[in-house]
Amino acid sequence: MVDSKLYSLLQVAELGSFTQAAKALSITQPAVSQHIRALEQELNVRIFERQNGRLIVTRPGKEIIKTAKKIVALSRNLRQELQNPQTLLTHLTIGVTPTVEAGPVTEALAKLCSDNDGISLSILTDSVSNLHEKLKTYALGFVITEGRIADAGLRHQLLDNDRVILAVSASHPLAKRDMVTLDELKKERLILRLPESGIHSLLASHLANNNLSLKDFNIVLEIDNTTMVKELVRRNFGVSVLPRSVCLPEIRNGSIVAIPVEHLDIQREINIVYQEDFDRLDTLRDFMDSYSETLHRYAYS
Repeated sequence: MVDSKLYSLLQVAELGSFTQAAKALSITQPAVSQHIRALEQELNVRIFERQNGRLIVTRPGKEIIKTAKKIVALSRNLRQELQNPQTLLTHLTIGVTPTVEAGPVTEALAKLCSDNDGISLSILTDSVSNLHEKLKTYALGFVITEGRIADAGLRHQLLDNDRVILAVSASHPLAKRDMVTLDELKKERLILRLPESGIHSLLASHLANNNLSLKDFNIVLEIDNTTMVKELVRRNFGVSVLPRSVCLPEIRNGSIVAIPVEHLDIQREINIVYQEDFDRLDTLRDFMDSYSETLHRYAYS
């Protein structure tokens, strides 16, 4: 259904080499070159140029590649929907950010599949910028992320309002406190996500409002894995500043205690983001119901 020239185009763009693209596609390098020439002649633009021995994508080429990704993704989605029409199976690939993945969202997605025989999901965890690109090229059905994605062509549905808390081990001396001051927090061993994470940026911004910076605190570890951050906190290697929703399983089983920090009232939205022409709004509503039920179980179990 998809012109084979588009597969050659996408492989060359990804691998930066005609030879490597040919190997990936199990065809000859001249065949890949011919595909690219044919596309350039058909569209009357240059897609690739060579600079200092490197293959560079031109400005028109970037738009062509973006459109090619859409075509391939839409074709793949159609094939999945038509694969077994008797079951009317809905398959979606969902994008989530690492922090969102560690909270009740993944459980709610699993519940959605469990409660609906006609729904099948794949979950992809990535950065907001990468998820945004995949969403725009229809590689993803929708994205669940902290905050919003700055793109007028996308729609946002609020899923939850989350509060950022200090997470400490149940055996930590602060675990019995109702609140912790910023001065007290300075004395603790902080374990945080990496600087490019959303929670890291939120924390830095709110500290600046209190005439402080992260340099004023004893940051001993920065990790690109929320689950590992929670595990180290649980084992009392340090404390962390995390969204409360991320810690709900540990709060429920008593291994982590959530404590407010004075003058650090940080709230964040969790949003569902999708294309204007997304046609599975019933699935979104079912997911939101599953998420609400999941939160209710955490609250009363």
